Amino acid sequence: MEKESNRKKIIVIIVVIVLVLALSILLFCLFTIPTLELKGENNVTLIYPNNYQENGYQAKTLVKDITKNVQIKGKVDSTKIGIYKITYKIKNLLFDDSKTRTVKVVDNEKPVITLKGDKEPKVCPKKEYKEEGYEATDNYDKDLSEKVVVTNNKDELVYTVQDTSGNEAKVIRKIKYEDKTKPKISLSGGSKISLYVGSTYKEPGYKVTDNCDSNLTKSVKVTGSVNTKKVGTYTLTYTVKDTAGNEAKTTRKVVVSYKPASNSLVNATSSCGTKGVIYLTFDDGPASGSTTKILNILKQEGVKATFFVTNSGPDSLIKREFNEGHTVALHTASHTYSKVYASVDAYFSDLNKVSDRVKRLTGTTSKIIRFPGGSSNTVSRHYSKGIMTTLSKEVVNRGYKYYDWNVDSDDAGKCRTSSCVYNNVVSLLSKNKCNMVLMHDVKSYTANALQDIIKYGKSHGYTFQKITSSTPMVRHGINN
Repeated sequence: MEKESNRKKIIVIIVVIVLVLALSILLFCLFTIPTLELKGENNVTLIYPNNYQENGYQAKTLVKDITKNVQIKGKVDSTKIGIYKITYKIKNLLFDDSKTRTVKVVDNEKPVITLKGDKEPKVCPKKEYKEEGYEATDNYDKDLSEKVVVTNNKDELVYTVQDTSGNEAKVIRKIKYEDKTKPKISLSGGSKISLYVGSTYKEPGYKVTDNCDSNLTKSVKVTGSVNTKKVGTYTLTYTVKDTAGNEAKTTRKVVVSYKPASNSLVNATSSCGTKGVIYLTFDDGPASGSTTKILNILKQEGVKATFFVTNSGPDSLIKREFNEGHTVALHTASHTYSKVYASVDAYFSDLNKVSDRVKRLTGTTSKIIRFPGGSSNTVSRHYSKGIMTTLSKEVVNRGYKYYDWNVDSDDAGKCRTSSCVYNNVVSLLSKNKCNMVLMHDVKSYTANALQDIIKYGKSHGYTFQKITSSTPMVRHGINN
C-alpha cells in the first residue's frame, strides 16, 4: 500500500512539473511571438503621375510594440509604370512574421491629339484635302505624333492614337467639299476705255482666276457691242461660271466721242509758261495698276506732274499724288458726256462731286480743271447747243482755270502701244513753246512709255513742271 501511495505521488509530481513546463512554454510564446499588420490596402493602385505615400505598418508582441524593428525591402518608382513589391519583416527572438504590399503604378489618362489648321476645312469638289498636320502628346509617353493613325471615312478624317498603357484618343476632322467662291474676272486695259469716232475697238482681253477651277478664261461670255461710228457709252458684259455654278460678272465701259477739231492743237495758246517746259498731264484716273506705275516712275525720275482726276479708282492713289507733290486737278466725277454736258447746272453738279472728293482726301480745294474732250469738243452739241461757249466763261467767272493741251499722245485714240504713245509725244515737243502734254493714266501702254518720254525730255534739255494756280491757261478754240 505504501508503495502504491508513493507511486501515485510521483505521478502527481511529474504531472505538475509537466504542466508547469507547458505553461511556461506557452507564456514564453505568448510574450515573444511578433505580429505584423499593414495599414491600408495590401494591393494599391497608384495613378501616374501621383507620388507613392506609405500607409504604414505595426509590429507588436502581446506586451510590447516592436514596430521600429520592422525591416522593409522594395521601393516604388512612381515615375515609371509597373508592379512593385514591398516586403515588411519582423523578427523577435526565435519568431518572425512578414507581409507583402503590392503597388501597381498605372496610367489611365488618354493622349491628346491637336489638329493644325481648320477642324472643318472647305475643300474644292473633286479635289483631295491636303493634310494641314497634327500633334499627339501624352502625359507619360510624351510625343506620340508619329504613331497617329489617320483613317479616311468619306467626308471625315479620323485620327487615333494609343499610348503604351492602351489609352486611346480619337479626333475627327470633318471635310466640307464645297465651292461657294465666285471666279474673278480681270479686264486688261481697265474697266473704262475711251475712243474717238471712226476708230476701231479691239478687245484688250481678260483673265479669269478661280479658287477651284483653272482655264476658265476660255469660258467667258462677252455680251454687248461697240459702235465706233456713233458717239455714246457702250457697255460690254463679261460673264463666267465655275463648275460649282458660281457666277462672276463684270462690265467694261467704252466711251466713243468726237476727236477735238484738228486746228484746236494748232490754235492752242503757247503762253503757259517758259518755253521748253513740259507739263505732263494725266486724265481719267486714278487706276490701280497704271497710275501706281506712273507715280513710281515720276518719283524715280524726280518729276512732278498734274492729274485731272475723276471719281473712279482708289482714294489712296489720290492721296499719294497729293502727298508726293503733284497737282491734283479736276476732270469730272462721271466723265459721261451725256450727263456732264446736259446743262450748265449738270456740269457743275458733276464737277462739285469730284471737287468734294479731292477736298476730302487732300484737305485742299482745287480750282484747276480740264473739260472732258477739251474745251474744243463738239460732242457736247448733241446734248446742249452752245454749252461750251457758256461753260468756258462761267468756270473762269467762278474762279476756275481750265487747261487744254498742245501735245496729244493720242493714247485715248488710235495709239494702243507704248511706242506709239512715245513717238506721238516726242514728235510734237518743241523748245519754242511750253508743252502741255495730254495723256491718260488709265492706260497701261501710256505708263510703259512714260519713262522713255521723261528721259528724252531730260536728254534734250527740256524741264518738267506741274500746273499751278499761276500757270497761264492753255485753251483751244471753242467749237460749240
